[in-house]
Amino acid sequence: MKSLLPLGLVLLTACSQGGQTAATAPSPDFNEARFRNDIKILSSDAFEGRAPTTAGEKLTLDYLSTAFKAAGLKGTNNGSFLQSVPMVTYNASENQAIRLGNLHPAYRKDIVLGSRHNNQGVEISNAPLVFVGYGIKAPEYDWDDYAGLDMQGKIAVILVNDPGFAAPESGKFKGKAMTYYGRWSYKFEEASRQGALGAIIIHDTAPASYPWSVIENSWTGPQQDLADASQTDSRVQVEGWMTLDTAKALFDEAGLSLDTLSQEAALTPGNHDLKQSADIAFTNSATFTDSYNLVATLPGTDRADEHILFTAHWDHIGKDDSRDGDKIYNGALDNASGVAGIVEIARQFAALDAMGFKNRRSITFIATTGEEQGLLGSRYYAANPLFPIDKTIAVLNLDSTNVFGRTKDFTIVGKGQSQLEDYLVAAAKAQGREAVAEKNPASGGFFRSDHFSFAKLGVSAAFAGGGSIPLDDATATYKAEMQQKMKGCYHNVCDEYRADWDLSGALQDLALYYDVARTLANNEHRPGYYQKSEFYPLRPAN
Repeated sequence: MKSLLPLGLVLLTACSQGGQTAATAPSPDFNEARFRNDIKILSSDAFEGRAPTTAGEKLTLDYLSTAFKAAGLKGTNNGSFLQSVPMVTYNASENQAIRLGNLHPAYRKDIVLGSRHNNQGVEISNAPLVFVGYGIKAPEYDWDDYAGLDMQGKIAVILVNDPGFAAPESGKFKGKAMTYYGRWSYKFEEASRQGALGAIIIHDTAPASYPWSVIENSWTGPQQDLADASQTDSRVQVEGWMTLDTAKALFDEAGLSLDTLSQEAALTPGNHDLKQSADIAFTNSATFTDSYNLVATLPGTDRADEHILFTAHWDHIGKDDSRDGDKIYNGALDNASGVAGIVEIARQFAALDAMGFKNRRSITFIATTGEEQGLLGSRYYAANPLFPIDKTIAVLNLDSTNVFGRTKDFTIVGKGQSQLEDYLVAAAKAQGREAVAEKNPASGGFFRSDHFSFAKLGVSAAFAGGGSIPLDDATATYKAEMQQKMKGCYHNVCDEYRADWDLSGALQDLALYYDVARTLANNEHRPGYYQKSEFYPLRPAN
């Protein structure tokens, strides 16, 4: 695959050793067979779905450590590749006694609840239920769903996404493009800040951008979080999701229309007492164990203290012994493919470095833990960086690579955020591709993967890859057939390695990312956020 690297950008890049320049460096040799084999091994049943703090984690970290060491990268934590991440695993019983009004919703089928507290369990009686619209407090949008409300002892019932999705014509928030206020993580955090006893989000497939099966598979069984007592102490006692049908039945029982209240909630902030109460009881346990990020670096020369980061989460959901048949969530696409991608990129940089084509800035690769549980590993690294955040120049994140063949376009999730995207646009153009925004900004993709932990601190971060326009008719036919085969496999046991995957599009994207990183690693630019971005005050564009 030597022809994959677009040289338009790197021709301008100068390396600092021996007078050699990137213009004279050979193209990297992206090895499809090796990349494919990494995906296959990491997503095999032997790794048991790569859940944090399991035997699958040790196998994963051993495999990746061996790969990075063999490539010639350096461990960054006293010679080790591992950064310990203190985590807690909560295990809520599936035998839950739940009453909402006069309803008794069934666990998994109708509702999923848990608790992120080190307690023996939850026992809540007659807690008032309050509909708080989208559960948002956003002064910059002149929006406060909690205004005038005392949530002590009460359970918040919350709509998914934000008002812009339901009423894009209103000009509220960012229209169909989800803001961070639409993410489930924010909603639980805000309910906690308001002093609520609990928080339950109403699932709806369109605004959530995933079906109830994702909730059922991802939010049941052991749940991990960072072991941070300062955050846990103020957190709601119970949190989770209910189906749309369950919510409608609850509102009907209260003599209210969920549809009507939802329409009002999209136009005007506010809340509504449902005049219904809840009883919730289940046992819960907490186990404290370290998980690990893996951090490997290729030191630079005269600007070695500055770092370009690649991130990809190594974890997935693990296994569910309560299932009949296949019990393992292999996570081949999500995200064995992404972590295999950063390993292959690391090999290319290390090979050229060994030949004397060195980069001025350091290039660092982070395989993160706990992304599926709320970006845990990247959040921990961002708060406890092995290299200073103010010396972190950019973050390029790989989360599920393109297995549908080459494309004429290249998707930048949340396009329009930062100057880092200018490098992606130029690299895509050098490949003969057009860089475009994602087709469904309502899914809030920019806030759903590890790069976001760095964006919140002002580091220019990008989540991109693939495209929607196949290169030719044959690729279009293959893509349609493969998408049908993989339908419903997101966070499901059928996300398995497939020998008939066309990985040429993934390799095309790896080469593009490589090009961007090499350019940034050899100039002095520090890309910042555009003024319209919420992160502009943290690192303004220059």
